[in-house]
Amino acid sequence: MATEKADLRREAGQRTRDGLLAAALELLAQRGRDGVTLREITESAGANVAAVSYHFGSLRALCDAAIEHALERYLDAQIQALATLHSTSTLQELAAAFARPMVRALAAGGFDLAVMRTVARVGIDPPQGWERLAGKFEQTRRDALRVLTARLPEVDEQELVFRTRCAAGLLNWLVLAPIGVELTAQPAERIEQQLVPVLAGAFHGSPHTG
Repeated sequence: MATEKADLRREAGQRTRDGLLAAALELLAQRGRDGVTLREITESAGANVAAVSYHFGSLRALCDAAIEHALERYLDAQIQALATLHSTSTLQELAAAFARPMVRALAAGGFDLAVMRTVARVGIDPPQGWERLAGKFEQTRRDALRVLTARLPEVDEQELVFRTRCAAGLLNWLVLAPIGVELTAQPAERIEQQLVPVLAGAFHGSPHTG
């Protein structure tokens, strides 16, 4: 009986923690860290301030955990998409894989889109301890460069890394800008049709160098 009660308490605690993370993500996606208050998060999650202190320690730590969760979720999805590529893949195939997590989130809306909007704000105010994800950032860069160096052998690696970062910045801007709202009304296939040529062009660069 005691074990069963302990299990129920753990499950309830996990639900509360997950609810706080989800509520924080939704609000962070809408306003960024400076626009989020502890009261709004707890009211949205149906929890109390003590729960935030117990599970995270502070509002800052809760926001950091939510951002880190969003980042890891995004990176895992992008790594999975890029893993299907090889050195003979085209720039269009690279662009499609690179954008796939964002395309799916735009089409799905809801929590998936909140995750992507939170990720898009990370460059402005990264969470403490996000260096833990450095290996995953590096893997996405390596996977993209595997295709880029094969397709654009005349372009040096530093330039290709710059183009990759520009492509990522474009996606981040897109999900936060008004045009992102317009895209959410469209199916994933249509979003991909519009977005992939733009990203492929960013990867390819000037006709004089690619």
